[in-house]
Amino acid sequence: MKNNCLFAVALLSLALASGCAKGGNGKVPVSPSVSVSITSPSGVSQEDIYPTQSLTLTATVSNSTNTAVTWSLSGTGCTGTPNPCGTLTPVTPAPTPATATYVAPATPISGVTATATLVSDTSIADSLTLDVVDITTEVAPATLSVGNGLTQQFTAVAVPDDAPQTFTWTCTANGVQCANFHQDSNVSGLAYYTAQDSCGSNCVQISAASTLDPAGCTPNPKYCIIAKASLVTSRVNGTYAFRFSGYDNSHSPIAVIGTFTASNGTISSGWEEVLTASGPSAQNPIQITGGTYNPTTTDPNNSNNAGTLTLSPSGVYPYKYQVVLGGAGGIEMIESDTNGTGSGIAQKSSSSFTGTTDQTYAFGFTGVDSGSNRVGYVGVLPMNGSGSITGAQVDVNDNGTAGSYSNITGAAYKQDPTISGLWHVTNLPLASGTTLDFDFFVASGTTSKSTPLTFYAISTDTVGPTHPAAVSGTMVLQDSSQTYNNAAFNGTSVSALTGTNGANTNVSLTLGTTDGNGNFSGQFDQNNAGTIVTVPSSASAPSFSYTYAASGTNGRYTFNMLGNPDSSPVQPALPFVLYASGANRGFLLDQNSSSVMTGTMNPQGKIPCAGIICALSASELPGTYAAATTSSGSSAVSPITANLLLTSQGGSPPVYNVFGTQYPAGPTQPVNGAYTLSNSGAGTISLTTPSAQNYVIYVIDTSGCTNQSGPVCAIQDFMMMDETTTPNPDKNASIIFAQQ
Repeated sequence: MKNNCLFAVALLSLALASGCAKGGNGKVPVSPSVSVSITSPSGVSQEDIYPTQSLTLTATVSNSTNTAVTWSLSGTGCTGTPNPCGTLTPVTPAPTPATATYVAPATPISGVTATATLVSDTSIADSLTLDVVDITTEVAPATLSVGNGLTQQFTAVAVPDDAPQTFTWTCTANGVQCANFHQDSNVSGLAYYTAQDSCGSNCVQISAASTLDPAGCTPNPKYCIIAKASLVTSRVNGTYAFRFSGYDNSHSPIAVIGTFTASNGTISSGWEEVLTASGPSAQNPIQITGGTYNPTTTDPNNSNNAGTLTLSPSGVYPYKYQVVLGGAGGIEMIESDTNGTGSGIAQKSSSSFTGTTDQTYAFGFTGVDSGSNRVGYVGVLPMNGSGSITGAQVDVNDNGTAGSYSNITGAAYKQDPTISGLWHVTNLPLASGTTLDFDFFVASGTTSKSTPLTFYAISTDTVGPTHPAAVSGTMVLQDSSQTYNNAAFNGTSVSALTGTNGANTNVSLTLGTTDGNGNFSGQFDQNNAGTIVTVPSSASAPSFSYTYAASGTNGRYTFNMLGNPDSSPVQPALPFVLYASGANRGFLLDQNSSSVMTGTMNPQGKIPCAGIICALSASELPGTYAAATTSSGSSAVSPITANLLLTSQGGSPPVYNVFGTQYPAGPTQPVNGAYTLSNSGAGTISLTTPSAQNYVIYVIDTSGCTNQSGPVCAIQDFMMMDETTTPNPDKNASIIFAQQ
């Protein structure tokens, strides 16, 4: 009986103790809290407030019926009139939750603290630290040449992104005001320079200062990136190597490589080799006896970047090209002589290749086999400096049938005895009884891994039992400082692939990250004969998560790509082989698809970081870009060149516009639309003119960026791909390359 009483007392004591711990109502009391945040404009970083910017701060109070707060502003030197830290004014009558308006001072300052303190309990408060930074301006393109009498557009952007995009422009030639320079009447961040001054290299200086910066760029150039232009008689000067691939008017494939020498736009000499589906032209090598480069007269806003290039080999097509020039002078081109369609590129020829040094080249070739089926080759060619190729490795996909050949010996290379820049490769063994012979012209680059030597190559044998295919493509010097294991691929890259699906094209862009341990993840877009696949399909969907692996140490890798992990059932990834020319770059070939998707992987470059967040923004894209189709998987592709002009209009959220001129094989067309860009470097371009079209964009070269919190990041290059679905899907999309 006694034990039962004690047990009852113990239970009663436990119940009373539990009731006291919960305040007598069964609930644990929660202390009030305050949280301060920037609620307007949206997306503003507390570390990037521009001078005089106005912000709405909101104090959200939790677990209290009394939401009243008092606001205060503090920081080193926050005294005086006017307050050097700015002003913080509560909104009255106080709304729920309470808000205040912060107006930044006219001069930068860091460590400003805005605090909201709970009126009912002054021990409870929250603070937000604000940094007011200088507005930095950038003019693009930063460096280029301008032809005499031609007009070049320049754009300006102000950072932080939401700063007013209003500018005061300055243009000087040898320190004197430029003869013909004016700001656009509608877009403050746009100006036009016409080369009517008398000076030379880098003599023209063009800057744009924010109207909020009364000091301008001249006394304080730290916060202004100033464009420098050189005045030239013609932008096409020197010796170039070029390549072209496309289709004749019978829809049969054709490829060309060659070289030409120009003096102030006049072509004086050159050579080229032409390849058809059945093999090389009987006239090879074909002498180029003349030609011209003529700037366009149809684009008064940007005549400096576009024109026509005519080469004069007797009775050979193509011979006339519509071209656009990037800031560095590279020429992108499409055929415009009505004898076919296709696209190509020309680069200044390099003198850095002598053939006497032990060097390895990665390559990617595409063409047709003896049955006119699509075929692709990728591999590495070790050139020993003495005319031999030993230890080569090649992978092939012939209409969906893959093959791999390793430790190849017996091939040789030699310089042409009469044609400068032309080299011959013979007897590259593949399958038993078959060899591949080809020629190449030395294009651009050096022995540096940042600007590697590049060759343009073309096969030289009639297609048949002993010579399996007619192909052309590119060779790139492999970075010999790398050890080609999994760790060599550790970063972010963009892969561009082109293939076929019957009579239509199958193209894709992939933004992927390799971790150095065999894991490959990211996002991609694919247009397979008008069927669009986007991974991830939404913000909440997972990205792809695949694998890669080094295969030996010569630069051969296997990658899983494409497929669709978001579909039901899941579409498995496709196996690809990649031959690396360096870290996070190389030539790609799918291993089992009849699409025979071929292309390149290129490093994206550094992404600017603010604190622990690394991101790109749309304000890094403004500039003028030369854009053109890279290759055509189908004769139904309509190649284009274009001058694209990307501008920032500011606002919150900011507005980003696309203007320009498009040059198809026919009449020129205006371009109008808008663009966006995500933190990762992928985005969209939606055009309203010349028609409603939707493109995805993937940023490649961010070499103008610093991997830290910095003033401005200038994007140099990006890829585009058409994903238009209405009113009709684009079944013959292509990859378009845009370079500043």
